[in-house]
Amino acid sequence: MKPYCGDIGFVGWPSFFRRASWRLLQTIAIAVLLLLPIGAGSALAAPNSPSAASTAHVYLLRGVLNIFSLGLDDIAAQLRAQGIPVTVANFASWSSLADEAAAGYKSGRIKTIILVGHSSGATALPDMVAKLDQLGAPVKLAIGLDSVFRTSLSGRVGRYINFYIANGAGTPVAKTGQFQGKLENVNVQGVPGVGHMSIEKNQIMQQKVISEIDAVVFGRSAPASGTQKLRQPRAASAARPDTARPGSASTAAVR
Repeated sequence: MKPYCGDIGFVGWPSFFRRASWRLLQTIAIAVLLLLPIGAGSALAAPNSPSAASTAHVYLLRGVLNIFSLGLDDIAAQLRAQGIPVTVANFASWSSLADEAAAGYKSGRIKTIILVGHSSGATALPDMVAKLDQLGAPVKLAIGLDSVFRTSLSGRVGRYINFYIANGAGTPVAKTGQFQGKLENVNVQGVPGVGHMSIEKNQIMQQKVISEIDAVVFGRSAPASGTQKLRQPRAASAARPDTARPGSASTAAVR
């Protein structure tokens, strides 16, 4: 992972210190969660619903301290209103959440696993994808919102969408030779009002995330509105999931 160079300032350090800084972030987050468990927890909706939504589960991973990713709560509320089971938690819980999701998948209770992460939560997504693949529970859709570190993908995922702010902290996600699936890197720097601390609160981005989830859960197309995929013309065909080859990565822009 290449460290985030916005606030933390670890640019140019050896890889040992980059890994150490990521582990330090996880340790700090766990300690704060134990002392100040503000807002972290699970929110399940309609587990017995007869609709297709009841067998899906969306895991939303907040960033450090749980106070900088509150837009994920808005997304969770809209998903719950559609009967989709949701868990909202701090990024430091990604490993135990992967165990929980895998157990649900193997029992048949969960058929569709979807991951969404903001900031450090987005940085943790590739690790969660890889662990779920090792546990035999493939991820159908993963959406990262401006990861604070450069990350790389391995394992299986139906579709991985990395929304990042190219003129800010965000960077594209890379794929390894062990990655199987579709990867899209989407630059959202042109979305009005978007920033690292607001990307998950931005209504355009929230609707974009929800539309992508609905497309997987309900098999519906994204709405033909101003919140749909507003990509640059030359990148549009490369970014469409129906034209991307499995295991391929594409880069697009939203404006």
